[in-house]
Amino acid sequence: MGANIALRLRDLGYPIPAVYDIDAAVAQRLAAQTGSAVAASLADLPPLCETILTVVSDDAAMLRIFADDDRSLLHAARGCTFVNCATVLPATHIEVERRARAAGADAIEACMASSIVQAREGTLFLMVGGAREVFERCEPLLRDISSSLAYIGEAGRAAQLKALVNMVMNANTAALAEGLGLADALGLDLSLVLDVFARTGADSRVRATDGADMIAREHETYFSAEHAAKDSGIALSLAREAALRLPVAEATYRQYERLKRIGLGALDKSAISELTFRSRHADDDA
Repeated sequence: MGANIALRLRDLGYPIPAVYDIDAAVAQRLAAQTGSAVAASLADLPPLCETILTVVSDDAAMLRIFADDDRSLLHAARGCTFVNCATVLPATHIEVERRARAAGADAIEACMASSIVQAREGTLFLMVGGAREVFERCEPLLRDISSSLAYIGEAGRAAQLKALVNMVMNANTAALAEGLGLADALGLDLSLVLDVFARTGADSRVRATDGADMIAREHETYFSAEHAAKDSGIALSLAREAALRLPVAEATYRQYERLKRIGLGALDKSAISELTFRSRHADDDA
C-alpha cells in the first residue's frame, strides 16, 4: 500500500526525498521508480522529509518505528508530521501521537478503507483522526491520495471506526462464502446464485468484489486473510472494553484464524470460501 501511495504522489509531482522499507529490495525498487534516495534507517528520514507516511503491518511494528531511541522515526523529528495509515489498535495511535508530540512532531491517523488498486489510483477512502489543526494542514495531501475522506475526531477515533468497517466487511465475506458453499453443496448454478444475490437483500459490496473469485478459487491478495483476522481481533478487543458480546464477529474471527492455521493466511480474504466448499478445505483443522 505504501509503495502505491508513493507512486501516486510521484505522478502528481510531489517530491519524495527518501523511502524506507524493511525489505531493502522493495525500497530500492521504489526509489528507482520515484527518483528517491533509500534511507539506510528510519532515523535518516526526518531530516529529509517534512511529512512522512507510514504503512506497517501491526501494533508491534508501529510501536517499534516510533520507539524512543536514536534508530526510530522520532530521532531528530522536531517539526515533522507523521501520517500513519496502518490499521492498528486505537490505543496504539494515541500512544504514537503522544510520543510524536514529546519529540516536537505531529502525528495523525489516516486509516484506509480501500485496497492496492485504489492506493495506486489515488481513490482511497480515508478516515482521519488526530488534532484538527494537523488534519487541516495535511488535508490537501490527503485529498490528493483519496477520492473521499472523513475527519472522525481525536486520536484513536478513526482507528475505532476503521476496525468496525473491517469487522462488518469480514463478516459479510464470511457469510457470502457460506452461502456459496451451501449453494455448491446443493448443486445450484453458482453464477446464477450470485446474480440472484445481487438482486436481493443478500447483496453486498463483497459480493461484487469477491463472489466470482470465491467460485473460481482465485485468491490473489488485495487484503489478506491474516490481516482480516487481525482487524476482526481489534474490533473484538474494543467490544470487550465496552462489555459487549459480538457473536457474529467472534465466529468470523475464528474462521480467519482457522484459515491461518491451515497455511492459507497469506491469501486474499476471499479464501475464506476454501473453508465452506465441501470439495476444498472444509474439514481441515475443523
